[in-house]
Amino acid sequence: MTTALDLTAVKARQQVTWASGDYGAVAALIHPISEWLVAAADLSAGARVLDVATGTGNAAIAAARCGCLVTGVDYVPELLERGNARAEAERLPVNFVTGDAERLTYADGSFDAVLSVVGVMFAPDQERAAAELVRVCRPGGTVALASWTPQGFIGELFRTVGRHVPPPAGLRPPVQWGDEDRVRELLGGSVGELRAVRREFVFRFSTPEEFAGFFRANYGPTLKAFEALPEERRPELHADLVELARTHNRATDGTVRIPAEYLEVVAERAPEPA
Repeated sequence: MTTALDLTAVKARQQVTWASGDYGAVAALIHPISEWLVAAADLSAGARVLDVATGTGNAAIAAARCGCLVTGVDYVPELLERGNARAEAERLPVNFVTGDAERLTYADGSFDAVLSVVGVMFAPDQERAAAELVRVCRPGGTVALASWTPQGFIGELFRTVGRHVPPPAGLRPPVQWGDEDRVRELLGGSVGELRAVRREFVFRFSTPEEFAGFFRANYGPTLKAFEALPEERRPELHADLVELARTHNRATDGTVRIPAEYLEVVAERAPEPA
């Protein structure tokens, strides 16, 4: 007999996971992805923008620099506190709100643009999260997403960790959001024109060991995987992460440069039927 996946329980564990470690340290590294996505979305000053699963506010802050009226929503209050401190330090008006990507508390068509950078992809119920992105975007507005791809480095990182600590059975891999066909399926007929481009962000470290240590200490999913393992098995996961970095390293000067592929999607919300 197959047991139905308890998405509520999955989400509760995810909240604990993302509040662990120091995701802000990881977000600081990948901030350029948000700047590039906002540029691709071509936002206008004064536009109403929602950044879903904002984390520490990378995309929200990037949009605020464009003069947009920005709200960032996330279900981890600790991350929102970091985002608010960052926005205040730069004197950028961003409204950070605790909320659920699968149950946004905004009326239909409330925003001119809805963004998410490696955030909404982790929602357990992919169909519901996608429907919410589209619902709160006005007809003719923009939905812009950046998601790690299945075949890219982060996709391989998740598979490496999953060999040691398997994800819940039946849960769709988050990196499916990095597959163009899957994103088109998720957004469906609710969007018109959709442009999808594969891009790369390059992680840079001094050594493969530094990479493994950084992700073990700061990245919630990796940290929690180590905690879930018996003490004697943790060195195996660490060794696999070191080897993963060595395998994907493209540097020739003795350091580490790891290209991490992600899918950049910019779609137009379909107009209402006449």
